[in-house]
Amino acid sequence: MATTTSPAAVLSLASVTLDVADLEAARRFYRAFGVDAYVRLRASEAPSTGFRGFTMALTVANPATVDAFLGSAVDAGATVLKPTAKSLWGYGGVVRAPDGTIWKVATSAKKDTGPVDREIDEVVLLLGVEDVKATRQFYADRGMVVASSFGGKYAEFAPGRSGAVKLALYKRRGLAKDLGVPADGTGSHRLVLGGTTGAFTDPDGFVWEAAASS
Repeated sequence: MATTTSPAAVLSLASVTLDVADLEAARRFYRAFGVDAYVRLRASEAPSTGFRGFTMALTVANPATVDAFLGSAVDAGATVLKPTAKSLWGYGGVVRAPDGTIWKVATSAKKDTGPVDREIDEVVLLLGVEDVKATRQFYADRGMVVASSFGGKYAEFAPGRSGAVKLALYKRRGLAKDLGVPADGTGSHRLVLGGTTGAFTDPDGFVWEAAASS
């Protein structure tokens, strides 16, 4: 599907909308989880099976805050995909929300250095793509600024405004492995990205629409 943006248009990610089967249940879950300010929800019965090709990742200050967020998610109905654990890079865990969206919560700290404050330092939408370099260039051609890039494995774009969700790209199979799920999946991503330009679909089938006002 061809983009409808003009060459002068500069794309940035303005909103993330999750398609969910049960709208009211999803609203309750995301309020309890504490991330409702970062996602929009809309009802959809679009068929989708297996890995939907993306994850939402939260970065927080310390392990106790990771535990607090993931505990709230599980109490509200999420399923644990990877229990919290220490690693070379820090501490984190992965859950699947009742609507099917996968969430990762992590910190680079390995010890608690302060109280649990329920503050979120950063939210990143990670898209699992087949060719990171090609998709990175696709978005760069639309005006997105590459903030960091690691060859064909990972790329991250600068957010359009302070506090916004960042967009990043990861090899699809690598992302699935990191999340602890099989990489195979078909049907809808059940995800719509709100952009500052017109509607288009990227090389991996992720749909962008003109962002609606809040």
